[in-house]
Amino acid sequence: MDLVSQNNPNEYPSTRIVSSSTIATTATTNATPTLPPSTTTPSRYENQKRRDWNTFCQYLRNHRPPLSLSMSSAVHVLEFLLYLDQFGKTKIHNNTCPFFGLPNPPAPCPCPLRQAWGSLDALIGRLRAAYEEHGGKPEVNPFGARAVRIYLREVRDFQAKSRGVSYEKKRKRPKQKVPTVPSAQQSSSSPTPRTLAAGATAASELTKKLNIMVKIISTC
Repeated sequence: MDLVSQNNPNEYPSTRIVSSSTIATTATTNATPTLPPSTTTPSRYENQKRRDWNTFCQYLRNHRPPLSLSMSSAVHVLEFLLYLDQFGKTKIHNNTCPFFGLPNPPAPCPCPLRQAWGSLDALIGRLRAAYEEHGGKPEVNPFGARAVRIYLREVRDFQAKSRGVSYEKKRKRPKQKVPTVPSAQQSSSSPTPRTLAAGATAASELTKKLNIMVKIISTC
C-alpha cells in the first residue's frame, strides 16, 4: 500500500503559526465595535426656524407673480403675516363686540381667530436669523424693516385692548428690609455705663422722696 506524502497540499493544508500576542490583538479588534461618527441633533429652535423658512420660500413661489428671495421686501413680509392669520387660533374681538376687552368672555362670539402677537413676534425673529444664514445682508433684511416692527407693535396694542391683557413687563418690587430682632444673648448683655448712671440717679431721687415722706409722717 502506497503512503500518501505529507507534502501534498490537497490532503494536508499547511498551517500558519500565530503567536499569542497576535491572537490577543485580533480578539480585541473583533470585540471592539466600530462607533459611527457622532452627529449633533438640531435643537427645537433650529427645526422650527427651518420649517418657517421653508414656509416663507413656498409662499414666495406661490405668489402671483412668483418672487425670488432677492425680490422680497417688507411689503411681502406683511402680506405673509396677513396670510398666516387664517391659521390662527387666538380669538381677537372686534371693537363692536360686547366682549371687547374681556380676558375671559362668558359666551362665544363670531369674532375671527388670528395669530397671537407673541407667535408673530417669535416668527419674525426666526425668519430674520434664517435670512442672514442663507446669505442675506443684515442692512437689507426685510424681516427687520421698520414697517414690520410698526406692524407688530400695532398688533400687540390692539390685541391687548381686545383681549383685555397687558403685555407690559411687571416691575420688580424692591425687597423690604426686615428689621433684625435682637437675640436673647444681646438683650441679656451687661448694661452700659450710661445705663448705670441713669439708674443711680433715679435711685437717689427715689431715696430723697422717701426721706421727705418719712419726716412728714414723723411730725404728724
